[in-house]
Amino acid sequence: MTEKLEKLLNDSPAARWTALILIALMMFFGYMFVDLMSPLQSMIETERGWSPTIFGTYAAGEYILNVCGFLIIAGIILDKCGIRFTGTLSASLMFVGACIKFIGISDWFQTTGFNEWLNSWWVAMPGSAKMAAFGFMIFGCGCEMAGITVSRAIAKWFEGKEMALAMGLEMAIARVGVFAIFSISPWIAAHLGESLFGKPTVMASVAFCTTLLLIGLIFFLVFCVLDKKLDKQMGAKASAEGAEKEEEFKISDVGKILSSQTFWVVALLCVLYYSAIFPFQRYGANMLQCNIGNMTAQQAANIFRWFPIGAAAITPFLGNFLDRKGKGATMLIFGALLLIFCHLIFAFALPATHSAVLAYCTIVVLGISFALVPAALWPSVPKIMDPRYLGSAYSLIFWVQNVGLCFVPMLIGSVLQSSNANNPAVIAAKESGAEFIPYDYTIPLIIFASFGVAALIIAIYLKVIDKKKHLGLEEPNIKK
Repeated sequence: MTEKLEKLLNDSPAARWTALILIALMMFFGYMFVDLMSPLQSMIETERGWSPTIFGTYAAGEYILNVCGFLIIAGIILDKCGIRFTGTLSASLMFVGACIKFIGISDWFQTTGFNEWLNSWWVAMPGSAKMAAFGFMIFGCGCEMAGITVSRAIAKWFEGKEMALAMGLEMAIARVGVFAIFSISPWIAAHLGESLFGKPTVMASVAFCTTLLLIGLIFFLVFCVLDKKLDKQMGAKASAEGAEKEEEFKISDVGKILSSQTFWVVALLCVLYYSAIFPFQRYGANMLQCNIGNMTAQQAANIFRWFPIGAAAITPFLGNFLDRKGKGATMLIFGALLLIFCHLIFAFALPATHSAVLAYCTIVVLGISFALVPAALWPSVPKIMDPRYLGSAYSLIFWVQNVGLCFVPMLIGSVLQSSNANNPAVIAAKESGAEFIPYDYTIPLIIFASFGVAALIIAIYLKVIDKKKHLGLEEPNIKK
């Protein structure tokens, strides 16, 4: 009887990888929704009058409620209520937020009295952008809550197994969503928009991705069935072995996390690195269009969509290496170096050469950087935090990250607009009513590179701490 109880569901490779695929697909659809507007920046400016500043404010909407404390609450909910409840709630919030955003940018909404009321205050931002930003806030709460839930679920299902590989593959699958949406969002807006709404429109892309989020919710509910079975087996095994009951999470544990020096080093590295990645994704396609020249929004999106492919291609190899050989802290340093290198090429080499080949190569290298840092960072958290408050630890790191992701898009949008205020090409394009406005992205790209420099310094410091305190960041994950 004891031998039967010792065999857990996650001991089966088929079961644990099936569980991973189900939760990864939920995040795949979530990442698609996050970036569906990025290749449509010019279209939304023409269709609804969103300037770069308005677009940056809308993009920041994803993180505002998280920064105001929702993510901290989300971590507590995760540790108190478990993976299944928190994941279902997060997937539902993503879907509801997406529906609100669709309503906000719809033609129907523009004729309503509620839209007129929204237009009557803070007139610098149209009602469509306010409603879309509100929906994005709700979606952002769900998406970030889903991120910490998925990390906690993988740590549970792959403990002592291929954890780095699993986390890396989950991130790779999710980020292929960025490739997919940059590939199809302009096409959907043009062709599906013509079929459904009688014209090319952003509404078509939003409606399509909202439907995918509903499918993602269904996939997570299937995962819940597997996870419930695993919990029953783990409880039965603990009883058979006479194991002591694991100490439950307490609110006071949040103070223990915040008092940890290592936690803050990891959190700062996270916020600095991701501030140079995710806000850049919002402007990346438009940046390529401006810096290369003679290129449509679709052509620019076709180049930028390869950004996550570099990450997806190398992630399985990185994860396998981390699981078997370690060197996680070293990978963080190399990832930050590549990040700096790529943003400086975008800032200076690309405008000078107008080379599409250089753009392709740099985008792929940036994707490799995007694989190096997260693949090493997230599996390191269980090594430095107690399992009972691992969910809160992830949520607090995500919270610090969201502070940067909230304000950096607004900063970049504001700097982009102010630095181009006297740009003759921009002024001429706006006066002529041209669909494409050739912005100069040099200063925003230098800001992104500076985030990389700061991340590099923190990564080096983290390696010093690991060597001093023997945290195990350079050690393999698979225990023999």
